[in-house]
Amino acid sequence: MNCCGPDAEIALSLNPAAASGPAREELLLASRVQPGRIRQVELSVPGVHCGACIANIEATLGKLDGVEHARVNLSTRRVSVRWRDETGVPPISQALARLGYESHLFDQGTDDRDETLAELIRGLGIAGFAAGNIMLLSVSVWSGATDATRDLFHWMSALIALPALAFSGRIFFRSAWGALRSGRTNMDVPISIGILLAFGMSLYDTANSGPHAYFDASASLLFFLLIGRTLDHVMRERARVAVKGLARLAARGATVLQHDGASTYLPVQEIEPGMQILLAAGERVPVDARVVKGRSELDCSIVSGESDPVAVESGACVRAGTLNLTGPLTIEATAKAQDSFLAEMTRLMEAAESGRGGYRRIADRAAALYAPILHLTAFMTFVAWMIADGNWHQAITIAIAVLIITCPCALGLAVPIVQVAAARRLFENGIMVKDGGAMERLAEIDTVVFDKTGTLTLGMPRLTNTHEMPAATLSLAAAIALHSRHPISRALAETQAGMPAREWRFDSIEEVPGFGLEARLGANTYRLGRAAWALCNAAATPGTVLSKNGEELAAFAFEDRLRAGATEAVAELRHKGLAVEIISGDRAEAVDAVARALGITTSSAEVLPSGKVDRLDALKAAGRKVLMVGDGLNDAPALAAAHVSMAPASAAEIGRSASDFVFLRESLAAIPLTLATARNAKKLIRQNLVLAIIYNAIAVPIALFGYVTPLIAALAMSGSSVIVIANGLRLGAGKSRKANWTRDAAKAFPTKQVMAS
Repeated sequence: MNCCGPDAEIALSLNPAAASGPAREELLLASRVQPGRIRQVELSVPGVHCGACIANIEATLGKLDGVEHARVNLSTRRVSVRWRDETGVPPISQALARLGYESHLFDQGTDDRDETLAELIRGLGIAGFAAGNIMLLSVSVWSGATDATRDLFHWMSALIALPALAFSGRIFFRSAWGALRSGRTNMDVPISIGILLAFGMSLYDTANSGPHAYFDASASLLFFLLIGRTLDHVMRERARVAVKGLARLAARGATVLQHDGASTYLPVQEIEPGMQILLAAGERVPVDARVVKGRSELDCSIVSGESDPVAVESGACVRAGTLNLTGPLTIEATAKAQDSFLAEMTRLMEAAESGRGGYRRIADRAAALYAPILHLTAFMTFVAWMIADGNWHQAITIAIAVLIITCPCALGLAVPIVQVAAARRLFENGIMVKDGGAMERLAEIDTVVFDKTGTLTLGMPRLTNTHEMPAATLSLAAAIALHSRHPISRALAETQAGMPAREWRFDSIEEVPGFGLEARLGANTYRLGRAAWALCNAAATPGTVLSKNGEELAAFAFEDRLRAGATEAVAELRHKGLAVEIISGDRAEAVDAVARALGITTSSAEVLPSGKVDRLDALKAAGRKVLMVGDGLNDAPALAAAHVSMAPASAAEIGRSASDFVFLRESLAAIPLTLATARNAKKLIRQNLVLAIIYNAIAVPIALFGYVTPLIAALAMSGSSVIVIANGLRLGAGKSRKANWTRDAAKAFPTKQVMAS
């Protein structure tokens, strides 16, 4: 790999320490050019663990010259940054270092190892060992040991506590010091102050032969804090198991055929479109590709959710992550690894957690403001108690309890843990989410608008009147249709599959969204599409036609089928009180047939893309919040204009890009399931926010009035975080009948025939 181009300069600017070797290669792979001269990089930042961290990082990186977007993903502890290439490379790593965060380029092969959990468990074990032994020594003191004996036990406790606090406490101290060094605070600052003050007070009392020492409290405090931090980490990892499962489906490399017939093994990141790959039975497809030689069966359950093998042969498209089961194949890469289907699913899963909906922004803003308010509260508590009775020892003890008990861990976790659980549940049912904000918007909808072809129907129409037209005319229509992904175009192209190919060399072909395809060949203009557009006089010919210079050459008739579960999904949406309607560019007879089959009373036919947007605008003006479900190129403007949108995986790429949700399986049961999940997530988020507020409303006054020791404060703070996490994870618990709809719908609800054209 050549490391001397502009990408090398970008990578080295991001992390100047990586001057050569694997680190340099890692950097080069991470930075990639985006459309419009926008570059993007992903950095792993293990020190991110709270809302204050997110707010500080995003605010700091967002101020760098040229940076257009900086987003922190709390669960993956990664930072994604996009910047304009013409402004030069911003000092991203340097900015993070100034904030006190160590960073390195994300690499799935190394970041999959959970080193944070290992560190937490080691720290937890040491703290627990120290706390247990110090408590045993404290028994003698509590039993009445005095003078020299008592002092001896206190000094022994100090010798046990000091290394334990140094080893286990560094998890908090490191984060707190990094924050203070950069002139900011985070949740670990008050925790660290509390731990050090408790130990320092105990050491002071021991040196002065005081009757009491708090080494057991400081060690136990650290132990319980680490329990809460470890449970937080474990539960987040549980919620993210779907994303990690996707990563394990990715191939690490592939055997690539060279031009001279030799083969070589390349890492998956170095595979370029056009390369031919040898895929043996038992290997996973490394990148999106097309079969050029061989026949086999693939396990495509990651795409369709169905366990039955799918037969493929020359010409078939295969997706990254699918498993080759029976025979060797030669495939040709059609996309890079970072642009593959599997990579897109992984990005969608991770983006779902990092999205900033209204609730998430409120929680993050509150957590960011909490730390300075907390320090001020603790200081004022100390001052108030000193004024009240002048006992500095008691005043410090109460201030420590206030510092610990009011840490906003529960508030910071209230929203993201629910979003992660919701994204996981949807993914398990074949539904991808682009961001958490989309789930919040979906929970608000009161109207669902469907496109027809490819959405309510399978979008795989079959030509029924091939016998009525000359073979040359059908061949011409199929040659034009090859240049579009529209379902009717694909149906026309399939009529010539397996037949002798005739070479058509068009001067130009253009697809006009909502109308059809226009091809120029010499002095002639051919149009394939809507009759009113293709013909000079379309009064007598509805539907889809092929024309030459405005004169009809052929009219086509098609039939289509409803998607599995369409009837039940529409009935469920109406049962939930939602208004349902169809807006389609198809002719009125076909739209009315589908509407009658599904029991939908409001439908519009022959609507252009601009007309769909106008209808959505009218609904919005009437106060309606609309979910738009569509799949075609002509649906993209409406998908973008809707309050929230959804598309099937079979949709055109621009349609998938414009939508907020993508469902991978055939059944429309994905729609009511997604709606139910979004509404449940909204309810759980509200519950979590209320729980966090109630906890602070109760805990703060109790701590201020001196009724809580530092040890009890640690238990309460950790307990509140665990309660919020456990409540959020209830979203993914249990397997309801609705949760299994997308898996069983094709078998439970047979499809129906509907005539369309």
